[in-house]
Amino acid sequence: MKKPLRFFALSVPLMATLTACVPSPQQLETTPVKVQTPKGVVTCQLYRHDRVDWDRAIDFPATKMTVSEADNYCRQEGVRRLNR
Repeated sequence: MKKPLRFFALSVPLMATLTACVPSPQQLETTPVKVQTPKGVVTCQLYRHDRVDWDRAIDFPATKMTVSEADNYCRQEGVRRLNR
């Protein structure tokens, strides 16, 4: 077998196997939590307890805050829970 073909033949199954091992964010979801903010209640979808990268708002008072502001409240809640 030629080297490029051999590399391809070995790398494709390896990558497919490794990709199947990586959990999706949906597999790591916790029960949504409500966070009281000065602008109203934000419902947060938190994920892993040891990371806050995916934490995000799933419901918030849209007339009072932006998506990024609501997401920031959720990340802050994730950090608060991480540091307990």
